[in-house]
Amino acid sequence: MGVNSNRVEDFSSHRITTESVMPGMEIHTVCLSPKKTTLQKLKQRFSEIFFPDDPLYRFKNQTWRKKLLLGLQFLFPIFQWAPEYRLELLRSDIISGLTIASLAIPQGISYAKLANLPPIVGLYSSFVPPLIYAILGSSSHLGVGPVSIASLIMGSMLSETVSPRDEPILYLKLAFTATFFAGLFQASLGLLRLGFVIDFLSKATLVGFMSGAAVIVSLQQLKGLLGISHFTSKMQFIPVMSSVFKHRDEASGLLKCKEAFWSWQTIVMGFSFLVFMLTTRHISMKRPKLFWVSAAAPLTSVILSTFLVFCLRSKTQNISFIGHLPKGLNPPSANMLYFSGPDLELAIKTGIVTGILSLTEGISVGRTFAALKNYQVDGNKEMMAIGLMNMAGSCSSCFVTTGSFSRSAVNYNAGAQTAVSNIVMATAVLVTLLFLMPLFYYTPNVILGAIIISAVIGLIDYQAAYRLWKVDKLDFLACLCSFFGVLFISVPLGLGIAVGVSVFKILLHVTRPNSLIMGNIKGTQIYHSLSRYKEASRVPSFLILAIDSPIYFANSTYLQERILRWIREEDEWVKENDGSPLKCIILDMTAVTAIDTSGIDFLSALRKMLEERSLQLVLANPVGSVMEKLHQSEMLDSFGLNGIYLAVGEAVADISALWKSKPDFPKDYNETRPCKETKR
Repeated sequence: MGVNSNRVEDFSSHRITTESVMPGMEIHTVCLSPKKTTLQKLKQRFSEIFFPDDPLYRFKNQTWRKKLLLGLQFLFPIFQWAPEYRLELLRSDIISGLTIASLAIPQGISYAKLANLPPIVGLYSSFVPPLIYAILGSSSHLGVGPVSIASLIMGSMLSETVSPRDEPILYLKLAFTATFFAGLFQASLGLLRLGFVIDFLSKATLVGFMSGAAVIVSLQQLKGLLGISHFTSKMQFIPVMSSVFKHRDEASGLLKCKEAFWSWQTIVMGFSFLVFMLTTRHISMKRPKLFWVSAAAPLTSVILSTFLVFCLRSKTQNISFIGHLPKGLNPPSANMLYFSGPDLELAIKTGIVTGILSLTEGISVGRTFAALKNYQVDGNKEMMAIGLMNMAGSCSSCFVTTGSFSRSAVNYNAGAQTAVSNIVMATAVLVTLLFLMPLFYYTPNVILGAIIISAVIGLIDYQAAYRLWKVDKLDFLACLCSFFGVLFISVPLGLGIAVGVSVFKILLHVTRPNSLIMGNIKGTQIYHSLSRYKEASRVPSFLILAIDSPIYFANSTYLQERILRWIREEDEWVKENDGSPLKCIILDMTAVTAIDTSGIDFLSALRKMLEERSLQLVLANPVGSVMEKLHQSEMLDSFGLNGIYLAVGEAVADISALWKSKPDFPKDYNETRPCKETKR
């Protein structure tokens, strides 16, 4: 039975001409994409970039009342789950809300201290933002409040320019202003659907950054754990360690003897409660059902240590404590936002950096727990929710907040069903602000340091670093750069170095794409890498190459040089093994998803260079967008009838048959089988 060689197509009518080439193989036509106007192409591309999830699909074919309800649910997710809320869920939400409140209260005070802010600001930040997130957020398990990384970044970046001791009011203004700009940046990313910006913080970057930040944060807490009064405000390893040993004979609570080092009373209390919290954390990790043990440990430590200092205050004068905390709701702080002056640039820069980090943490945590319960978290909605909550928080005496992994884990394990758990937590914080603030007067600062260390120590993920080393050495390098950059240079610069390494990795893949030589697996029409599959063998007189990336201006020169090298090496292999002389180079374009004008010029130049050497260049399986650009640039005509095929196997079969029937092919392939004019 004859076989069809469907190589010429009238694109306006989709009729094909056929020619019998070889038995058992049908040669298909490579078609162009359906004709579209420029406006249609732009609309489709815009939709794919910014609306991959098609968020408006629910509004199709709906009445205006239904569209209004769907619009409210889209903007305010609380209208989606609140009508279906049942009293049976309330018990679980109350238990989980009170549980995370027991964690949020001591953590809020501790993280405010980490950001060099008054402790009360940490409690303010655990009241207003959770309420706003409960209305706007799409996650049922995200526990909202201050987090260690954002607190560390804000404290280190602002304190480099403004001293929180010498200029506390200006520092507070800058903190609120940075929070406002963090929220504005986050909400803008969500509104403009630019969430891919945060993807530049790769997993490898975050592993190294968080580990380095955790080490620095822990070392900074040695000030409180050792009872040192004068301590460096710098956030680098060497200055911190120098400060620790420089002040070991400081007279703040020291015994007047040469053998004494730091404040022994503070050391005993701090390390005792730190061991207690780390032990409870270990227990909860080994037995997840005992999550409440770890969740209650910080508040238990605060209560016990406060009680001890109060009872033994005459004998523990060397242990510093928080002191007076004002009672009452969050005071308005819109009048403290700093929109003009020499430090505005610092506030904006701090806001953007903390905004990106807190957004990355919040969304990743939300998606993690959503996956466990098999529901979806809308990333753009989350950006808007977190952004608006920070903007509102900046006007109500709050600093940067987001979804906390520790709080969310406790919330999930405690059985939270909806965002009502955040409302319950905020209510518990409200009660604390109104009635319980005097109880924290004697809370020792050393306990806050111990709480911070026990919280951030889990961020040191050495197992993830080891996996990076095993899987991707370049990712491991980015991780190391981030870790040591944070540790020895500074937190912002360390993060910048890590992002730079990640971007360099992207550029490396774009400018130096992978290319490989392919062979045929005997008895099949399958072509795979010769180096990967032992079953694959070379096809005589053919060099089949695969390109695994788009062809752009950034890599076209490299690809030309690399392909010419492949040809030279193939010629050498042919001579060494007495093989058939090389006649045809086939480029498998399956993975070439796009091409620009530089890429088209590269193909044209490569084809001409190969023609001069009596070699034919063939393209196999170019995608629609590549075919369209080749057609518009009139490159298709230059390739001829036998220059483009749907598959590598068809190209090999068809060209081999032509060689048998026309011994001079490919020397005269353009003359012997002229390509008909292609129509759209």
